[in-house]
Amino acid sequence: MKLRVITYNIHRAIGLDRRFQPERIVKILRDQDADIVLLQEVDDGAPRSKEQDMARELAAELGYPHYAAGHNVSLRKGRYGNATLSRHPIVRERNIDLTIGNLKRRGCQHTAIEIDQGGQSPYRLEVFNLHLGLASLERQRQAGLLLRSKEFTAVDQHSACIVGGDFNDWLSSLRALFVEGMALNCATDKEKRVRTRSLKTYPSFAPRGGLDRIYYRGKLHLVSAEVCRHP
Repeated sequence: MKLRVITYNIHRAIGLDRRFQPERIVKILRDQDADIVLLQEVDDGAPRSKEQDMARELAAELGYPHYAAGHNVSLRKGRYGNATLSRHPIVRERNIDLTIGNLKRRGCQHTAIEIDQGGQSPYRLEVFNLHLGLASLERQRQAGLLLRSKEFTAVDQHSACIVGGDFNDWLSSLRALFVEGMALNCATDKEKRVRTRSLKTYPSFAPRGGLDRIYYRGKLHLVSAEVCRHP
């Protein structure tokens, strides 16, 4: 059975024109038609996004019967964080705190999703949806927190598992930790003659860096990976 997975930092549905227009996010996600959607910077009850519960609103508008929100940052009014939308049942959810010291609060949302194979026995897919910090040392420590977390260590190495999101990793300095330390494969790598490069995703109008990535392991096999190009 094929699964389509997308990761997307929606920046609170506020575009480069500084306008809050969630309908643009809806159009992009509808065109991509993914089975599982990993979102970052998703507001809940914030005035800048008209106090919407954006995870709930997006799930309803796009027809996803299952969703989970992992809030990391509290605002004067409202909060925001990561959210996962799914066509398949989310049977467990938990938010992993990846905050380092007094730096901006960050987190990784862990969901266990039961994949229906249409007549065959369903299998459990462990999904980790993260948004790492802006500083290199901060990201390294956050990756270490995830690697040592009880949620990640409890996942058998042969079980189906995805780690995706906004890594903010311009120089791919975390790749070795995720590939070697966590025994993951990188779906968003492109093999070049000299070295491996990541699919470029940021900034959207002229991508130069591969900040958005998806890693996987276990009973999963990569068919293809691409960057969404949308007008």
